[in-house]
Amino acid sequence: MAMTLRLTEQEQQALRESAAAEGISMQDAARRAIRDYVARQDHRNRVVAASDRIAEVHADALDRLGR
Repeated sequence: MAMTLRLTEQEQQALRESAAAEGISMQDAARRAIRDYVARQDHRNRVVAASDRIAEVHADALDRLGR
């Protein structure tokens, strides 16, 4: 799927420098950044869901501890 990504001059320069430092194209660097962002969001969502479940399962104990 094709996509247009509009960057400021500063963002483009930072991307260019980072990509060059890693020896990859700007496109590969941008795609890697997107994959990392999606993975972090997925992890965050799983942690929130797990903590909500723990709080639900152990609500009585947490109340007794004065959460």
